[in-house]
Amino acid sequence: MSTILVTGATGHLGTAVVNELLTKVDPSSISVLVRDLPKAEALQAKGVTVLQGDYSDYNSLVNAFQGFDKLYFVSSSEIINRLAQHENVVKAAKEANVGHIFYTSAQRKSEDGTSPIALVGDAHYKTDQLIQASGLTYTILKHGLYSDILPMFMGANVVETGTIFLPAGEGKTSFASRNDMAAAAAILLTTEGHENKIYELGGVTAKSFHDIAGMLSRLSGKTIEYVSPSAEVFAQQLKSFGVPEEAIQGASTFCLAIAQGEFNFPSRDLETILGRKPESVETF
Repeated sequence: MSTILVTGATGHLGTAVVNELLTKVDPSSISVLVRDLPKAEALQAKGVTVLQGDYSDYNSLVNAFQGFDKLYFVSSSEIINRLAQHENVVKAAKEANVGHIFYTSAQRKSEDGTSPIALVGDAHYKTDQLIQASGLTYTILKHGLYSDILPMFMGANVVETGTIFLPAGEGKTSFASRNDMAAAAAILLTTEGHENKIYELGGVTAKSFHDIAGMLSRLSGKTIEYVSPSAEVFAQQLKSFGVPEEAIQGASTFCLAIAQGEFNFPSRDLETILGRKPESVETF
């Protein structure tokens, strides 16, 4: 029986992956790596082993990674420190002789620093390269944008306001749900034949916000319009609502990336792994 270590296990994705694994293998074969032990009490109660470690603490990683056949490596949420932390994880996995590393990378069009989200995305392709050069057996999971972020982008009251107001132009995105990503990860972690492969985990079709406005209109019985302002007008509008500058910047850059087609990667990889159709944006 393979031993599996899941990092970032108290986050949304990590928790979902552990819950999916628990439907497939005995809890005794699953361990989780967390920074804050008290946050993992619910997972511990399910019978998984909880280990403490921090991406910024190399020695803690080497100690935690010892003896594992498979490491599910959830990318860091600390954007500024992400690449340095990822270097620690890959190097520690190599030193600890981890059997197989699975990395939650990201779909992207640009790898030359020209993407509006280069600060976020560049660490992913650089980590992919680190892993491929490490000599470790790997599987790189290039996640598309989660359907789960749509309510955050559009606003909780989009049906009441009747308008999606985002500077995403005509750009299309191959959205997929976080739960489907987790289900796919659990399948990959508990089956063989994924050595040194890269999977594009996006939706089967790509959708624009025009498409999403149409879906919302059908589902709600109200007319929902999509308006794509300039990034400047969008920022001014959000500022007038008291939205923090950091949040405005984050939303703007992702929307501009969508407009440039940075996340337009329809793929059947997710469907093939799941053995069923992924959850559509409309169903989500």
